[in-house]
Amino acid sequence: MYQYTEFDQQFVKLRAQQFRDQLERWQRGELTDEQLLPLRLQNGWYIQRYAPMARIAVPYGEINSTQLRMLARIARDYDKPEPELLAHAQATQDQLQAAQPGLTLAAAPLKYGYGHFTTRTNVQFNWIPITKAADVMDLLADVGMHGIQTSGNAMRNINCEAYEGIAEDCIVDARPFAEILRQWSTLHPEFAFLPRKFKMSLNGSAEDRAATSWYDIGLQTVRNDAGEVGFVVKVGGGMGRTPVIGTVLREFLPWHQMLNYIEAVIRVYNIYGRRDNKYKARIKILVKAEGQKFIDAVEAEYQAILEQDGAPHTITQAELDRISANFVVPELKAANLPSSVKTDGQLYQRWIQQNVRGHRLPGLRAVALSFKRVGFAPGDADADTIDALAQLADQFSAGEARLTHEQNLLLPWVHESDLPALYEAARKLGLAQPNIGLLTDMIACPGGDYCALANARSLPIAAALTERYQDLDELFDLGPIDLHMSGCINSCGHHHSGHIGILGVDKDGKEWYQITLGGADGTTQSGPAIPGKVVGPSFSAAEVPDVIEAVLSTFRELRKPGEFFIDALRRIGHDPFKAAANGARHPKAEEAIAE
Repeated sequence: MYQYTEFDQQFVKLRAQQFRDQLERWQRGELTDEQLLPLRLQNGWYIQRYAPMARIAVPYGEINSTQLRMLARIARDYDKPEPELLAHAQATQDQLQAAQPGLTLAAAPLKYGYGHFTTRTNVQFNWIPITKAADVMDLLADVGMHGIQTSGNAMRNINCEAYEGIAEDCIVDARPFAEILRQWSTLHPEFAFLPRKFKMSLNGSAEDRAATSWYDIGLQTVRNDAGEVGFVVKVGGGMGRTPVIGTVLREFLPWHQMLNYIEAVIRVYNIYGRRDNKYKARIKILVKAEGQKFIDAVEAEYQAILEQDGAPHTITQAELDRISANFVVPELKAANLPSSVKTDGQLYQRWIQQNVRGHRLPGLRAVALSFKRVGFAPGDADADTIDALAQLADQFSAGEARLTHEQNLLLPWVHESDLPALYEAARKLGLAQPNIGLLTDMIACPGGDYCALANARSLPIAAALTERYQDLDELFDLGPIDLHMSGCINSCGHHHSGHIGILGVDKDGKEWYQITLGGADGTTQSGPAIPGKVVGPSFSAAEVPDVIEAVLSTFRELRKPGEFFIDALRRIGHDPFKAAANGARHPKAEEAIAE
């Protein structure tokens, strides 16, 4: 993984020092809240429903054991609300719970002292006091971490698929290109004042596991007939209020022109993107509205960069080699730890089937640890668990781990002979659920429990579904299902791309939930990226688990032998599933709607 240079380290530490100075000036009354706002956002500090939220970048998902231990320390020592604040937050949640229509689900007590892994390989903390923010920034800088590019109208944390460089279907390792992009974009003036936030994702394998069609810019690596490496360039994808699939601007862009071409896209966006309405400011709106005109403008700008400007951002082979030298295979050594696991047992074999993937290097495996557990929100890990993850990374994966798009953690360098010992250690931590890719491996944002933008809470729904579907025989019978959940239309939980999507909506100040079916993120199994379709009117919180069960029962009744949920849905059509969902409505909810 990439090792920060002396310049990188100095830059991050200076950024932390600058933020401390800004925060102290604010505390002395020399800066207003409004003046501090852009300064804290540029470093990943939000003010959420009850307390600040810190968003920490993990570029392209790579993290080492030292960094994990620092995150554990921050969770343990700094993610602590004042007792009065926690009591106020819980009282507010109780009032919200009491106001729900007809039926409700029990809301879990608010938690603190943990980190939340997001779909975009960031780590969030929900309770760090703003007065402690500078201290946290200093600690992060000590291990090469920060919150830069995690907020504001800038190039956000750059993503890759979690299996970069190790997948059996790897075309080229996209991590060096992602690192080049990170370094180039961090202080580039063209990115300093964009019309709106901007997200990029790269995928280096034949199968698109990075959801590139859903990003402002998605880069899919390819080789042409001559064997040369390049990118399929997609622009204008996004979720939110208007789900749009990215438009292919280039079927093959030579790798060394990546930065020049992206600069052309950004220049056009900066010139023509709307700044008068934030809901229409994303590049997807511009691409959708202008179509071929946008493509022509980008191509004209690109040619100008090549011819008039002299292609200043052309990536040289020497620069690619310099960055790629950080992404070599680490020194690998088997742990050879004893284990009492029966490798012919059903649970172990299911874990091997669902959580362990092949590797491009013989004798190695990539292992996903599931953060979808009863009693925890999807993607949540407390301080002790994060410390334990660092230990597992050291013992079994050369000190490296990767955060995944699905809010889990991947160990990329596991010896096949160590799988029994790793399974035993993960099982003791509650992280060995063999559910990767199955229904309970759901994606969910924090929702209204923490986020000020959310219309409804996601976590009670996630908890209810996790508890209901604990029977592994049932999960394996249902097969692969992507269930994604968002607390509002901003779609941080990617509900649009779920085979089953759940969206929290507000009706007269009360929480309701829309169900969508048939979305896909673009993997081979799911098919081309597409947003799901709403199957009926909104449902109350307590109805949602019954609605999901009705949809799944319909799938069981109508599927062909061996058929996956998404394939059955496309073959059969939405109508039977829609009828089943609406048939699960509770009479009390009908009364609430009538009122």
